Amino acid sequence: MNLHDLWPALAALEGLHIETIGSAAAVLTTGSFIPQAWLTFRTRNVSGISLGMYSAFTVGVALWLVYGLAKGSWPMTVANGITLALALAILGMKLRYGRAGQPPAN
Repeated sequence: MNLHDLWPALAALEGLHIETIGSAAAVLTTGSFIPQAWLTFRTRNVSGISLGMYSAFTVGVALWLVYGLAKGSWPMTVANGITLALALAILGMKLRYGRAGQPPAN
C-alpha cells in the first residue's frame, strides 16, 4: 500500500504542484529559523541552546541536505543548505561561548 492509497488527494498533487508545496515549505521553515539565528549572532547568548539537541539537529539537517541532493529536489537542497550553514554557525557559537554568552577565558 502506498501513500496515494491512504490519501487519494495526494494523487492529484503531481509535478509542479508538488514542487510548489516543497518550495513553500522550504521558504517557511528556513525563514522561520532566520530570526532566531540573527538574535543568537547579535547577542551571542547561547545559554538557552542545548548542545546535544543542536548537535543532533545539525546532523539531521545535513542528512536532509544529502537526501535533497540525491532526490534532485532543489527546494529541499537550498532550504537545508541555508539552514545547515546557520545551524553550524550557531553550534560553533555554542561551543565557543558556552553557557554564559562570553568568550572563554584565556
